[in-house]
Amino acid sequence: MDSLLFSVNAILPIILTVLLGYCLKRIGMLSPAFVKMGNTLVFRVLLPAMLFLNVYKMEAFSGIDPAYLLYAAVFTLTVFAIGIPAVMLITKEAPRRGPLLQGTFRSNYALVGIPLATSLFGESGAIAASLLSAIVVPLYNILGVISLSLFREDQKKPSLRSIVKDVVKNPLIISIAVGLLTLLVRSLFLSLNIGFRLSDIRPLFTLLDYLSRSATPMALLLLGAQFEFSSVTGYRKELIFATLTRAVAVPLLGIGIALLLFGERFGGAEFASLVAVFATPVAVSSVAMTQEMDSDVILAGQIVIFTTLTSAVTVFITTLILKMLGIF
Repeated sequence: MDSLLFSVNAILPIILTVLLGYCLKRIGMLSPAFVKMGNTLVFRVLLPAMLFLNVYKMEAFSGIDPAYLLYAAVFTLTVFAIGIPAVMLITKEAPRRGPLLQGTFRSNYALVGIPLATSLFGESGAIAASLLSAIVVPLYNILGVISLSLFREDQKKPSLRSIVKDVVKNPLIISIAVGLLTLLVRSLFLSLNIGFRLSDIRPLFTLLDYLSRSATPMALLLLGAQFEFSSVTGYRKELIFATLTRAVAVPLLGIGIALLLFGERFGGAEFASLVAVFATPVAVSSVAMTQEMDSDVILAGQIVIFTTLTSAVTVFITTLILKMLGIF
């Protein structure tokens, strides 16, 4: 019962916020023009602020096995590689392939995963998840740019240069890079016994905190405003494929293989992070990125919604199994 309540408490606020966005659109408070500008704001300002602060707030990581970082990265790359021919078989429409490919490997780690890991294993889970964010969030965004670049209609054969350019210009990746640079400066200050920190600039730090706290609710409201029940039928096979992949195949294989190979090596903190990576729904930020790169934003939004609806069951079952095995 505790596991069920935890799953509901973790996922239900997200579902309710999305539903509110849909209702606000239906009564005319969220116009299509507002939603489009809002997605741009989320992608270029709010999410970068949140990711920067997530990185900046990381402290020490003693006692964490770095092998789980490598495992999460390798498994994500494997899913991405298998997903390319799979989405080409599922749909022939190029604008749908990029969002569908993102739906196979990209979890909602920043908005849902880190709080989930914290709830599962406390401070140790939070530390492990924050460390993993420095690996998977840039990886998700790099692979996301590649996914959308591969199938863009305006470039039949995307060059390596154009893909690298899109990656380097990505606001989410830039924010994480700046966050890591800030951590290096902080470490240097510590070694030199300099007491100054970025958080000492209270107006700037407070502004970043405001923007960071706005990222999740704004992204979810806009996501709900983009949902169209009338268009679900036209995306039926894509939604079935994305939902089964994200909610069943990825958590089953990702966590199952980790149990077989590293069950005695990884602790609860590491497995909490792996649950956060593999069992959470598709990232909300994938919608904004899809819009930025002129792919099928409606499909991207529906993939997020359907995987969010099913992730409560996935999280519940995964958590229950790991508790029964004595990991949590």
